Amino acid sequence: MANVGIMGAGSWGTALALLLHKNGHQVTVWSISEEEVEMLSTKREHVSKLPGVKIPEDMVFTSDLEAAVKGRDFIVLAVPSPFTRSTARKMNPYIPEKQIIVDVAKGIEEDTLMTLSQQIEQEIPQADVAVLSGPSHAEEVGRGLPTSVVIGAKTKKTAEYLQNMFMNEVFRVYTSPDILGMELGGSLKNVIALAAGIADGLGYGDNTKAALITRGIAEIARLGVKAGGKLESFTGLTGIGDLIVTCASVHSRNRKAGYLIGQGMSMQEAMDEVKMVVEGVYSTKAAVKMGEKYGVSLPIIGQVNQVLFENKNPGEAVKDLMLRDSKPEISSLTWEE
Repeated sequence: MANVGIMGAGSWGTALALLLHKNGHQVTVWSISEEEVEMLSTKREHVSKLPGVKIPEDMVFTSDLEAAVKGRDFIVLAVPSPFTRSTARKMNPYIPEKQIIVDVAKGIEEDTLMTLSQQIEQEIPQADVAVLSGPSHAEEVGRGLPTSVVIGAKTKKTAEYLQNMFMNEVFRVYTSPDILGMELGGSLKNVIALAAGIADGLGYGDNTKAALITRGIAEIARLGVKAGGKLESFTGLTGIGDLIVTCASVHSRNRKAGYLIGQGMSMQEAMDEVKMVVEGVYSTKAAVKMGEKYGVSLPIIGQVNQVLFENKNPGEAVKDLMLRDSKPEISSLTWEE
């Protein structure tokens, strides 16, 4: 049995806390909100984010950050991506050498273009930072529906330790050494999911979504490989797998925000309506900057950026995507003479 601290009591942090508790581990969950801690401690249910999913009586909730992180076998960092760096900074004084920290959020910092694990390593250099990613909506994990994910770590030892901690009969865990590829796939897919939602909001069909998913993963892989990720990560669970579920699922906050924008809402109105952090919005500008840095064409991501931040009409964005210069689908394939 491991002693685990979960930083973040949102839907994902709570779902993973339930999973780890079911696996026999001792779990303490931290929230910055004392009201949220009180609600979870008394109602034993996350009423707004995981309604109907009961929380065991022996799962502890606290707003005391020091108490949540000290003396843990490993820590799960599940705060929304815009708060990863600040939370890691607050954790630093209580983190010993080689402390395993598993980041489970997804995002890229706009100013630095750093992934979340890179931000954590900068703020807590003594930590052994790993990531968990893949097609895994909290609403389904919390209900115990079969799910497969990937643990990325710097060493095989850490990856296999965490694999054993998380894995059970409904939660299959693979391992990977490609942390960067996993994180880029998980972050950039949120931008494509916004595009898929916008297309849904405009009333377009399955053909449109299939095109966005397929051309979207090509965009993600081009940029990800140029930035140092491995192609295999973008063809697996943390790439195309995560992209499919985020573009198609009713649980996807990025798809929902995109849908509302396609229906005529502004970016801010859509985010307010979703009532959770829409991480694709925060990753879009960073993705555009990465494309410029590495000289990679990102037509879909570029159009999403214009819709979000330059007030471009979503219908015009789709039209501009469709009317780009004609080209082969796969440039590496050549004609026989």
